Amino acid sequence: MSELNTKTPPATNQASDPEGKGKPGSIKKAEEEEEIDIDLTAPETEKAALAIQGKFRRFQKRKKDSSS
Repeated sequence: MSELNTKTPPATNQASDPEGKGKPGSIKKAEEEEEIDIDLTAPETEKAALAIQGKFRRFQKRKKDSSS
């Protein structure tokens, strides 16, 4: 699997916040983030995804039913 470059030059980060009102530690935090590698073909991952999707669908259905 290819690795992503998580470090971006400061100029790129500054361009996204032209007024400089962002959090002062946001650039530092992005550099310290740990890369997480999840095996998307693992049976446990598939079970977890199905459980999350089921809960989300029930939530959406209840939300729709209560607004009607």
